[in-house]
Amino acid sequence: MKGFMQEFKEFIAKGNVMDMAVGVIIGGAFGKIVSSLVENILMPLIGIILGGVNFSDLSVTVGTAEVKYGVFLQSVFDFLIIAFVIFVMIKQISKVTDKFKKEEEPAPTEKVCPFCKSTIAIDATRCPHCTSELGSVK
Repeated sequence: MKGFMQEFKEFIAKGNVMDMAVGVIIGGAFGKIVSSLVENILMPLIGIILGGVNFSDLSVTVGTAEVKYGVFLQSVFDFLIIAFVIFVMIKQISKVTDKFKKEEEPAPTEKVCPFCKSTIAIDATRCPHCTSELGSVK
């Protein structure tokens, strides 16, 4: 039991766990903002375009149960908008971080002759300066 608790303590203390926790909290708050945007701004506008339909009022009665499919449609719109916004944010963050990545150095095109120390082409098998045969020396 003591080893289990120690592992758990190390797991919690890791930075990536804390980052994930912050991400979940911010994601929850962001989800509320987007839900409000969809429910209070976008859906009424879509309803007006579709002839005054209020999606939250859309329902069908089956027996004694009322199936509120309008609320479900609103949740689907919430999800799609949140997914789209996250996609756009990740694309923008990737563009910014790509600018800071170091560019890969190009493959060398020259090497130094081990005999006379002259610079020669990388694929040379004989040094033109000292006429030594290089073999597989690079």
